[in-house]
Amino acid sequence: MEKRVKFIGENKIGKNVKITGDSVIENSIIGDNTEIISSHIFESEIGKNCKIGPFTHLRKGTKLADSVKVGSFVEIKNSEIGEHSKVPHFAYIGDAKIGKRVNVGCGVVFANYDGKNKHQTVIGDDVFIGANVNIVAPVKIADKTYICAGTTVTKDTEIGDFVIGRVRQENKKNNKVRYN
Repeated sequence: MEKRVKFIGENKIGKNVKITGDSVIENSIIGDNTEIISSHIFESEIGKNCKIGPFTHLRKGTKLADSVKVGSFVEIKNSEIGEHSKVPHFAYIGDAKIGKRVNVGCGVVFANYDGKNKHQTVIGDDVFIGANVNIVAPVKIADKTYICAGTTVTKDTEIGDFVIGRVRQENKKNNKVRYN
Protein backbone atom coordinates (compact mmCIF):
# COMPACT_ATOMS: atom_id res chain seq x y z
CA MET A 1 0.00 0.00 0.00
CA GLU A 2 1.33 3.42 -0.96
CA LYS A 3 1.12 6.50 1.23
CA ARG A 4 -1.28 8.14 -1.21
CA VAL A 5 -3.88 5.40 -0.64
CA LYS A 6 -6.66 6.55 1.68
CA PHE A 7 -8.95 4.26 3.68
CA ILE A 8 -12.23 5.65 5.01
CA GLY A 9 -14.69 3.88 7.29
CA GLU A 10 -14.69 0.11 7.74
CA ASN A 11 -12.92 -1.90 5.06
CA LYS A 12 -12.00 -5.56 4.74
CA ILE A 13 -8.87 -6.14 2.66
CA GLY A 14 -7.86 -9.67 1.64
CA LYS A 15 -4.39 -11.22 1.37
CA ASN A 16 -1.84 -10.18 -1.27
CA VAL A 17 -3.86 -7.13 -2.31
CA LYS A 18 -1.96 -4.39 -4.14
CA ILE A 19 -3.41 -0.86 -3.99
CA THR A 20 -1.39 1.93 -5.63
CA GLY A 21 -1.68 5.50 -6.87
CA ASP A 22 -4.19 7.99 -5.54
CA SER A 23 -6.75 5.38 -4.52
CA VAL A 24 -9.57 5.84 -2.01
CA ILE A 25 -11.22 2.79 -0.46
CA GLU A 26 -14.36 3.54 1.55
CA ASN A 27 -16.51 0.99 3.42
CA SER A 28 -15.64 -1.77 0.96
CA ILE A 29 -14.54 -5.40 0.77
CA ILE A 30 -11.53 -6.32 -1.39
CA GLY A 31 -10.82 -10.01 -2.13
CA ASP A 32 -7.45 -11.78 -2.12
CA ASN A 33 -4.88 -11.17 -4.89
CA THR A 34 -6.70 -8.13 -6.26
CA GLU A 35 -4.88 -5.15 -7.76
CA ILE A 36 -6.29 -1.61 -7.64
CA ILE A 37 -4.54 1.29 -9.40
CA SER A 38 -5.54 4.94 -8.82
CA SER A 39 -9.25 4.28 -8.27
CA HIS A 40 -12.10 5.23 -5.95
CA ILE A 41 -14.03 2.34 -4.41
CA PHE A 42 -17.13 3.31 -2.38
CA GLU A 43 -19.37 0.80 -0.56
CA SER A 44 -18.50 -1.97 -3.00
CA GLU A 45 -17.47 -5.63 -2.92
CA ILE A 46 -14.62 -6.88 -5.08
CA GLY A 47 -13.90 -10.58 -5.44
CA LYS A 48 -10.57 -12.40 -5.62
CA ASN A 49 -8.03 -11.97 -8.43
CA CYS A 50 -9.60 -8.80 -9.84
CA LYS A 51 -7.77 -6.03 -11.68
CA ILE A 52 -9.18 -2.52 -11.17
CA GLY A 53 -8.06 0.77 -12.73
CA PRO A 54 -6.51 3.09 -13.31
CA PHE A 55 -9.13 5.81 -12.83
CA THR A 56 -12.03 3.50 -12.06
CA HIS A 57 -14.95 4.66 -9.92
CA LEU A 58 -16.94 1.92 -8.22
CA ARG A 59 -19.98 3.45 -6.56
CA LYS A 60 -22.35 2.20 -3.89
CA GLY A 61 -23.81 -1.24 -4.49
CA THR A 62 -21.19 -2.51 -6.94
CA LYS A 63 -20.33 -6.21 -6.61
CA LEU A 64 -17.58 -7.78 -8.70
CA ALA A 65 -17.20 -11.57 -8.74
CA ASP A 66 -13.79 -13.27 -8.91
CA SER A 67 -11.39 -12.56 -11.79
CA VAL A 68 -13.18 -9.47 -13.10
CA LYS A 69 -11.26 -6.76 -14.96
CA VAL A 70 -12.43 -3.15 -14.76
CA GLY A 71 -10.06 -0.83 -16.57
CA SER A 72 -9.43 2.84 -17.08
CA PHE A 73 -12.14 5.50 -16.92
CA VAL A 74 -14.97 3.12 -16.00
CA GLU A 75 -17.80 4.02 -13.63
CA ILE A 76 -20.04 1.34 -12.15
CA LYS A 77 -22.99 1.92 -9.81
CA ASN A 78 -25.37 -0.49 -8.10
CA SER A 79 -24.40 -3.37 -10.39
CA GLU A 80 -23.19 -6.96 -10.23
CA ILE A 81 -20.58 -8.29 -12.64
CA GLY A 82 -20.00 -12.04 -13.00
CA GLU A 83 -16.76 -14.05 -12.99
CA HIS A 84 -14.22 -13.49 -15.76
CA SER A 85 -16.14 -10.56 -17.22
CA LYS A 86 -14.29 -7.47 -18.34
CA VAL A 87 -14.96 -3.79 -18.82
CA PRO A 88 -11.55 -2.66 -20.12
CA HIS A 89 -12.12 1.09 -20.54
CA PHE A 90 -14.38 4.14 -21.02
CA ALA A 91 -17.78 2.82 -19.95
CA TYR A 92 -20.69 3.57 -17.62
CA ILE A 93 -22.65 0.71 -16.05
CA GLY A 94 -25.58 1.57 -13.79
CA ASP A 95 -28.25 -0.67 -12.24
CA ALA A 96 -27.18 -3.80 -14.10
CA LYS A 97 -26.69 -7.49 -13.50
CA ILE A 98 -24.01 -8.87 -15.83
CA GLY A 99 -23.27 -12.57 -16.18
CA LYS A 100 -20.03 -14.54 -16.57
CA ARG A 101 -17.45 -14.08 -19.35
CA VAL A 102 -19.04 -10.89 -20.69
CA ASN A 103 -17.01 -8.34 -22.68
CA VAL A 104 -18.18 -4.73 -22.41
CA GLY A 105 -16.47 -2.74 -25.17
CA CYS A 106 -15.06 0.78 -25.15
CA GLY A 107 -17.59 3.63 -24.97
CA VAL A 108 -20.52 1.48 -23.81
CA VAL A 109 -23.23 3.32 -21.86
CA PHE A 110 -25.99 1.71 -19.86
CA ALA A 111 -28.81 4.27 -20.08
CA ASN A 112 -30.62 3.42 -16.86
CA TYR A 113 -32.42 6.68 -16.00
CA ASP A 114 -35.50 7.99 -17.83
CA GLY A 115 -35.66 11.30 -16.00
CA LYS A 116 -37.88 9.97 -13.22
CA ASN A 117 -36.94 6.36 -12.49
CA LYS A 118 -33.91 4.06 -12.60
CA HIS A 119 -34.30 0.85 -14.60
CA GLN A 120 -32.32 -2.39 -14.58
CA THR A 121 -30.44 -4.15 -17.36
CA VAL A 122 -29.86 -7.91 -17.11
CA ILE A 123 -27.14 -9.47 -19.26
CA GLY A 124 -26.61 -13.23 -19.49
CA ASP A 125 -23.38 -15.24 -19.77
CA ASP A 126 -20.92 -15.23 -22.69
CA VAL A 127 -22.21 -11.97 -24.17
CA PHE A 128 -20.05 -9.73 -26.38
CA ILE A 129 -20.88 -6.02 -26.39
CA GLY A 130 -18.96 -4.11 -29.06
CA ALA A 131 -17.62 -0.56 -28.84
CA ASN A 132 -19.90 2.49 -28.68
CA VAL A 133 -23.04 0.54 -27.74
CA ASN A 134 -25.94 2.14 -25.84
CA ILE A 135 -28.08 -0.19 -23.75
CA VAL A 136 -31.40 1.44 -22.87
CA ALA A 137 -32.98 -0.05 -19.74
CA PRO A 138 -35.10 -1.85 -18.92
CA VAL A 139 -33.78 -4.59 -21.16
CA LYS A 140 -32.67 -8.24 -20.95
CA ILE A 141 -29.78 -9.51 -23.06
CA ALA A 142 -29.81 -13.31 -23.30
CA ASP A 143 -26.80 -15.65 -23.09
CA LYS A 144 -24.40 -15.77 -26.05
CA THR A 145 -25.75 -12.57 -27.61
CA TYR A 146 -23.35 -10.63 -29.86
CA ILE A 147 -23.99 -6.88 -30.04
CA CYS A 148 -22.26 -5.06 -32.91
CA ALA A 149 -20.36 -1.81 -32.41
CA GLY A 150 -22.45 1.34 -32.68
CA THR A 151 -25.74 -0.35 -31.82
CA THR A 152 -28.43 1.08 -29.56
CA VAL A 153 -30.21 -1.78 -27.81
CA THR A 154 -33.84 -1.13 -26.80
CA LYS A 155 -35.40 -4.62 -27.02
CA ASP A 156 -34.80 -7.91 -25.20
CA THR A 157 -32.77 -10.55 -27.06
CA GLU A 158 -32.94 -14.33 -27.29
CA ILE A 159 -30.07 -16.80 -26.78
CA GLY A 160 -27.43 -16.46 -29.49
CA ASP A 161 -28.89 -13.37 -31.19
CA PHE A 162 -26.68 -11.22 -33.40
CA VAL A 163 -27.78 -7.64 -32.72
CA ILE A 164 -27.08 -4.75 -35.07
CA GLY A 165 -28.90 -1.43 -34.97
CA ARG A 166 -27.15 1.29 -36.92
CA VAL A 167 -28.16 3.90 -39.42
CA ARG A 168 -26.36 3.33 -42.70
CA GLN A 169 -23.70 5.86 -43.64
CA GLU A 170 -24.65 8.10 -46.50
CA ASN A 171 -22.06 10.31 -48.22
CA LYS A 172 -23.54 13.43 -49.85
CA LYS A 173 -21.77 14.80 -52.91
CA ASN A 174 -21.11 18.49 -53.56
CA ASN A 175 -21.55 19.51 -49.94
CA LYS A 176 -21.79 23.32 -49.80
CA VAL A 177 -21.34 23.50 -46.01
CA ARG A 178 -17.83 24.67 -45.10
CA TYR A 179 -16.12 24.70 -41.74
CA ASN A 180 -13.41 27.21 -40.81
